[in-house]
Amino acid sequence: MNQPTPHTHAIAAFALALLASACASRVPPADMVLRHGAIVTMDSTHPNAEALAITAGRITAVGSDADMQRYVGPNTKVIDLGGHLAIPGFIESHGHFSGLGMALTELDLMGVPSWQDIAAMVGNAARTAKPGAWIRGHGWHQEKWNRSPGRVVKGFETNDLINQAAPNNPVILEHASGHALIANDVALRLAGVTSSTPNPPGGEIIKDATGRPTGILVDGAQSLVRDALDKNLSTRSPEEAEAEFRRQVHLATQNALANGVTSFQDMGESFATIDAIKKMVDAGDMPLRLYILVGGEEVRPDDVDSLLAHRMIDYGNGHLTVRAIGEITADGALGSRSAWMLEPYDDDPTNTGLNVTSMPRIKEIAEIGIAHGFQISVHAIGDRANRETLDLYQSLFAEHHVKSDTLRWRIEHAQHLNPTDIPRFGQMGVVASMQGIHACSDAPYVIPRLGVQRAKEGAYVWQSLWKTGAVVTNGTDVPVEEISPIASFHCSVTRDVVGTDSAFFPEQKLSREQALKTYTVNGAYVAFQEHEKGTLEPGMDADVVVLSRDIMRTAPDSILGTKVLYTIVGGKVEYTGSQSSQ
Repeated sequence: MNQPTPHTHAIAAFALALLASACASRVPPADMVLRHGAIVTMDSTHPNAEALAITAGRITAVGSDADMQRYVGPNTKVIDLGGHLAIPGFIESHGHFSGLGMALTELDLMGVPSWQDIAAMVGNAARTAKPGAWIRGHGWHQEKWNRSPGRVVKGFETNDLINQAAPNNPVILEHASGHALIANDVALRLAGVTSSTPNPPGGEIIKDATGRPTGILVDGAQSLVRDALDKNLSTRSPEEAEAEFRRQVHLATQNALANGVTSFQDMGESFATIDAIKKMVDAGDMPLRLYILVGGEEVRPDDVDSLLAHRMIDYGNGHLTVRAIGEITADGALGSRSAWMLEPYDDDPTNTGLNVTSMPRIKEIAEIGIAHGFQISVHAIGDRANRETLDLYQSLFAEHHVKSDTLRWRIEHAQHLNPTDIPRFGQMGVVASMQGIHACSDAPYVIPRLGVQRAKEGAYVWQSLWKTGAVVTNGTDVPVEEISPIASFHCSVTRDVVGTDSAFFPEQKLSREQALKTYTVNGAYVAFQEHEKGTLEPGMDADVVVLSRDIMRTAPDSILGTKVLYTIVGGKVEYTGSQSSQ
């Protein structure tokens, strides 16, 4: 019997190596391949790539164009990125989803230059409205008008002009902050608000020197008119109400996707709204991923069962999660001078703002959360609201002997901090859920409200918080601001004041890498979803946004011109911009 020679062994080994190589190169075709791009993965082990492959809604592989070619089969959808930037889908870490849908059906008052122009818009709406129909709008801000609104009481316009514009229709116009509104006299009458109506807890009815309500309702007082509106809406048939809700949800969803948002953290909904959205998820009618917080007003010690019944994690193939309570409102906003401050406002020396939800009530809700595994989220804008919330969290963490960073409890906004409280976020593991765009938008009136020293030491101190080790997230607080991650990213890295050539305390700006992390990795972390999203690496959800400009390298003044070319959620193209090509 002939024995194999060394040469025979070499040939056999070479043949086996070729076979192994061929087998390794034969991988199942991917559903989709993105190639010829500049991909920023946010994965520290493989930060950049040219291409990636997607199968069954998840990322299969990431690498060079040559690497990904073997994943292209006859049925693979191939998208040529043409050198454009691809990044993980933006995570909106603080927004109001149903509020966005509603706002898209109302008068848009953002950027309207004067109260007189707003009154003209109300008049135009009244001319086509049926008598008695409610006229609604949102987004006005008295600090951003280019002319005097006329009569002013406590820093706010009065409703005289909208009384004239709509004498037969109730009008309700929400302040940009969401912490105040103005109603005309028709709406006030329907709500039963008169000169003798007292301020409700956590709110204020602004009245003139004669005691007459001016139409401005701050924080908790807004419910007086909103209840009258809800009474009117309750006259609709169930079919009409459901159709309008679905229309608003579709508008909000498409608006988010068009801006590159693939995941949306919704800051508080009722059980009924959660049920309605779950129904849409069940029907396959929700391309966006939602992380919904149960509104604090729904949480009661005598009905914990309803809270537990609505708990969901990665429901509907990751399109709906409910495991948090919030946004529990500790105070108001700076624009309405209702943010709860340790010291009075510089431009209103008798006022330190409002504690909207009492701290004992917030503690009651937080104790329910800690007992049943729900994340807690508290709205705190003023330095006292932030301190009171941090104190409450610290006492509960100690009482229940829990590691705070495992709870990932949040403070929403964290806008104005006393310097002694800044390190506590990192030390305690409390998430600073901030919104970059607010600093640039609010900057013109921050110093008049707080003075230079307080503003410098504690206003929107992103970099100071980052250095403490705190997790900082990003968002837009939509519909308070437009849902534009690009605008918020731009403000995060420039701190440019809107309409000026100056920057708002630029030492607090973030690097581009930090800013992108707030919108991706950190956004996933705060929702306990860091193993599913936030990076582009094998095994992660295939949530990708493709941009017209490289926001990581382009000149700062070019960032705002960036457009969304593709928004991909779970491997499906859910939005295509006009500039995209395949």
